[in-house]
Order: sequence, then C-alpha cells, then structure tokens
Amino acid sequence: MRKQAAPPSAAGGPGSIDAGEAAGSPLQKVRGFLSRYPIVALTFLVLLATLVLLQLNLELQVRLLASAYAAIVVAVRAAGMVRSLRQGRWGIDLLALMAIASTVVVGEYLAALVVILMLTGGEALENFAQGRAARELRSLLDRAPRFAHREGTGAVLEDTPIGEVSPGDVLVVRPSELVPVDGELLSDSATLDESSLTGESLPVERTRGQTLLSGAVNGTAAIRMRASATAADSQYSRIIALVEEASNSRAPVVRLADRYAVPFTILALAMAGTAWFLSGEPLRFAQVLVVATPCPLLIAAPVAFLAGTSQAAHKGIIIKNTRTLEQLAKAQTAVFDKTGTLTSGRPVLDGIQVAPGYGENLGSRRILQLAASAEQYSSHVLAGSVIEAAKAAGLGLLTVQHATENATHGVEAVCDGQTVVVGKAGLVRSTATGFREAAVHSGQLAVHVAVDGQYAGALIMKDPLRGNAVDTLARLKILGVRNTMLLTGDAHATAAHIAEEAGIGHVQAECLPEDKVNTVAGILERPVLMVGDGVNDAPVLAAADVGIAMGAKGATAASESADVVVMLDDVSKVAQAVAIGKRTVAVALVSIRTGIGLSLVLMAIAMTGYIPAVAGALLQELVDLATILNGLRALHSGERKDKADRQPAVRRGPAGIS
Repeated sequence: MRKQAAPPSAAGGPGSIDAGEAAGSPLQKVRGFLSRYPIVALTFLVLLATLVLLQLNLELQVRLLASAYAAIVVAVRAAGMVRSLRQGRWGIDLLALMAIASTVVVGEYLAALVVILMLTGGEALENFAQGRAARELRSLLDRAPRFAHREGTGAVLEDTPIGEVSPGDVLVVRPSELVPVDGELLSDSATLDESSLTGESLPVERTRGQTLLSGAVNGTAAIRMRASATAADSQYSRIIALVEEASNSRAPVVRLADRYAVPFTILALAMAGTAWFLSGEPLRFAQVLVVATPCPLLIAAPVAFLAGTSQAAHKGIIIKNTRTLEQLAKAQTAVFDKTGTLTSGRPVLDGIQVAPGYGENLGSRRILQLAASAEQYSSHVLAGSVIEAAKAAGLGLLTVQHATENATHGVEAVCDGQTVVVGKAGLVRSTATGFREAAVHSGQLAVHVAVDGQYAGALIMKDPLRGNAVDTLARLKILGVRNTMLLTGDAHATAAHIAEEAGIGHVQAECLPEDKVNTVAGILERPVLMVGDGVNDAPVLAAADVGIAMGAKGATAASESADVVVMLDDVSKVAQAVAIGKRTVAVALVSIRTGIGLSLVLMAIAMTGYIPAVAGALLQELVDLATILNGLRALHSGERKDKADRQPAVRRGPAGIS
C-alpha cells in the first residue's frame, strides 16, 4: 500500500506558515506586493524621498536623485521599447519615454516620477485586472484532482496519484471530493455538482452503470466507481487543455489597438510640437506628452477579452482563443449539423401503427411490449429507444426464451411463448404474411413488428428537434446572424423537414465530410459559424471561421478541431456565445476609443498651459483606471438574457399510446 503524502500544513513542510504570516495577514500582503511589483514600490519610495528632501530645502539633491532614477528607468525601458518595435507596438513605449525625458529636461522632475509611477502602476493595475478577469479560467486549474482512492487487496484504500490510475481500477470518491477520472458508477446512486463542467447550477442524479465525468463534485455520500479512462484522457484534463489554450492567445482587435498607437503617437507629437512653437516654452511640450501616454491602448483590449472568455467559461462555453471572440461578434452565417445538434440525436417513439385485424386481438400496447422485450437482445441504436418507450408507458419486459440478431436488419425472439420479429421492412416481409409498408412522414422511420408469422404493425420513431432550437435560431437573427443553413448527411426529405420546423433558410443533404468542407468554403456571407458534434464534423469545424462543437458527451475529434466547445448539451449556448462575443468586442472598442478621446481632450487643454505636468500625470492615471474598470464590464455581459437561457427547455415526451 502506498504511503499517504504528508499534509501541506505539516511543520516545516512546504506549505507551513510562520506565526505572524498567516494567510491574508497584512505582513504577507505587503511582502507579496513588493515581490510582484518591485518597480512600483521603488518608484513610490523615490517619490516619497523626493518630497521629504524638498521639505528640507535640498533642491539640488532632489534634482539629482529624481533625474538619475528617471534616466535608469528610461534606459531599462528602452530595451522593452525595442521589443515593442519588433511587435508593431512602437507608439506606446516611445511616448512614455519621451514624456519622462522631456519632464526631466525642463526641470519637472516630480512630474517625471509621477509618470514613471503611472506607467508601472498602470501595468500593476492591468495585471490585477487580468487576474480578476481570468479567475473563472484559473479555478479549473486550481481544482484539478491530484490523487484517487483506489481499492486494493481486501478493499483497502490506497491514495494513488491520478496519473497512475488505469481503466478498470475501482475507486472510492468521498463526500465533497472531485471525481478524479471518467468512469462508471458502481454505487446504486450518486448526487453530483457538475457546474464546473457544464455550467448547470443544479445537482444531477446518477444511477448505477451511468457515466461519471472527472471534475464533478461528489455529494454528501461516498460512492464507488470503476475508471474507464486515464487521467489524461478524462473530461477534466481535456477542459484544462482547452482553457490553457484559451489563456495564451491574442485577438485581432488587440493588434488593432496597437495600430491605433501609430497615428496617436504622430498626433501627440504634432500637438506637443505646436504647443511649444506657439508658446515658445519647452515646458508645453512636456505637459502635452505627459497626458498623451497611451496606456488605454495597452490595457483596454486584453482586459475586456480576458473578461469575455472568463464569462463564457462560467456559462459552460470554452472559447479556445480570443481571436474567436471577434469572429463570433461579426458572424453573418450559422451552419448546423442535424443529428445531435439541432435534434437530440436519440430517436423517440412518435406513434404506433397497428395492422388491420390486430387492433382488438393485439393492440398497440402489446406490440410495443413484445417489440421492447425482443429488442433487449439487439445492439441496434433504436433498440434502447424502443425499450425506453415501453418503460415510459408502464409496460414490463417479458421473459425471452430465445433470441437471434440479424446484424443491421433486426432481431427475432421468442417472448412469452410468442415468436416476435422486429426490424427493417425487408426482414419482417420475408418472415410474415400480410405485410404492409408503414405510412411515415418526413423525419420519421418505421420499426416493423411481426408476431407468430403475421404482420402486426410498426413503431414510428422520430429524432425530435431540440425544444429550444427554434428560439436559438430566432435569437441568432436578432444578434445579426442573418443566414442559416442545415448541412447533413441525412436524406433530403428528413433534412428539409427539420429545417422547416427550425426555421432554417437553406438545406444541403446527403453530404460527405468533404462536401461539407467545400460548401462552407463557398459561403460568401462571412464569418461562418459551423455547429456540430460528431467525428465526421471535425473537418468542417476546422475549416469554418468559427467551429462550435457540442462536446458535452465527451471528447471527440469535433471538440478537438473546434474553436468553441459547448460543455452543456444545450444548443442555445451557441447564441449565448455570439452574444458574449458581441458584448466583449463592444466593451473593448469602447474602452479603446474612450481612452483615446479622454487623452485627446487632456492634450488639447495641456496645449494652453492650464494643466501642470504633475497634475497631467495624475489625470492620465485616472484615465487608465477608467479604462480597466470599463473592460471588466465584459465579466457581466447579458445577465438578464443568460437567466432566460438557463431555464430548462421543454422536453417532448413519447407520443400517446392507445
């Protein structure tokens, strides 16, 4: 048996905490601030020393101290300016360094220190804001399970690193612990919190044999489970991988903000030069540059986009890269797969057709009961749906004496002394008299049934449209996604029926994966969103401007190739993702333009000489703070609408049975 690791709080251990340095204590906070932002602290100390020396009438010493410190800062940041030049962000550091240098030259050394404090403090504020915005994303990483309780010989529990858990291992999950790996529930029942995986706030119930997803939080009772995957292949690890990819990207709108710096820098230098020329005072040049430092361009977009991706993750929508947010905001066309995307992907009973002469002797309930009993021994995808329909109707399954499956065609069984054949028309026709083709409409299919060599009737199955699909399409149109298309490999009649029911404008059916890719590539109204869930959707999801995978049921090639993964099996999240994208981009652009506008106003006033250099530096700090706070508004996008989205969709039950 493996030894358990010592708890982090053990004396002398890596997690031990000295007296007086308890978590959250003022001393710890001060040390943490100094270690994270040493330049801010040093600048503040130099500024404080300067003020003290001025009170002692040591002006020469003050000038030397402030000028020397400013020169060091300019030299150090010049290296950063070179890196910015290579990245196309030449305007940001250039203006800052020119503002510091010009204030020192004209003797406004206090203003130079305030500008340095503004720059370093602005970076600290940006870092804090980004940390606040990314909290939802980081929480996934922080909560990742490390150990699993594995049953060893004699049911003794071993604390095993989850990396060593293998499929087939029996694990115990204690109350309030995270499920370490994907697996099958061995206990009779379990109550789990899956909000970190799906965004669903209500606890979910699971029964014996059902799948448990890693990352879900167990309820108040310990449960047993059998691992079905390694930690690396489990749901939680896949989410973490998506989150890490999302947190390391940079959106086009951020590069657009960088490009704003070029004309802004030229305009600022022109205004500063004009003020110097008209007034004849070099001081005016410094006063204008102090309020022209374009920190809003550096701060606004990253804060807003991190807030947007955090908001989406909180709603169960993993956006892999921030570039996708801008594409979502500009989307013109939405293309949907049918099965499992617009429809539930699991057929349900839509009705029963009884053959003439069997209405009184057999009846629809008896046909369903016999068919479901025989289907117990079938591996066909429709077998489970037939059995579920019988159980929903309160029908018990009969004892089966013998069963034989004809692969892909149907099953023949002896149920309660009667010979029952269930399956496709060809199989039933060859074994029964009086066969008649069932009357089906678009979107329906028939499961034929024969009893004791005579045709008894047909079960009419249907893959229903999701309850909120129509509302989702309507909301997408409101959000500006005017063009919609259904792209599927199903027959045209079935696809046309679903498209008409959902309100989709264009249909292309009987498509192979390469046909889907070619169709999406030929769409003129772009950007194009493609929504799918199957492995066959992976190529078209990768080819679309934004691929959205309905990935709630686990990892597929679709979720790996998509730009957005919807963790909740809810198509309305597609519209919610578009809404978050629009809101985020709007907030980012408002922040950029507001910051530039405020800076231009301050520069115009500074040209007249009414804003001293020190006051101008302090005013620019307020502009930075306003920009950060505005960017954080993307954390709270569309709260009212999101509450409506969280309302449970109306589920369609099985058709009534006579």
